[in-house]
Amino acid sequence: MLELISLVIKEIQPLLVPICFVAAWTVLILFVWSLWAAARDSVTTAKQMHQIPCTNCQFFTDNYRLKCTVHPSTANTEEAINCSDYQPKTNPMLY
Repeated sequence: MLELISLVIKEIQPLLVPICFVAAWTVLILFVWSLWAAARDSVTTAKQMHQIPCTNCQFFTDNYRLKCTVHPSTANTEEAINCSDYQPKTNPMLY
């Protein structure tokens, strides 16, 4: 049995360097690809979140208990992007 294992190791040994080389590059490429996908998804999410108009709305209170007097359940969420009651602040320095 020991002779069989020794024979298998001797036969596989010339292939170990190319196999490890390909495996290492595959892991590196997959790592970079996952970083790229995470960055791309983060940018997409950030662009969508910047479309939420709540902080510039007249009905936004900037209070964590009651964020919006008209739609408190959807304030600062994706549902508020196309809010029909949105009215820009007339003088943002007063708020």
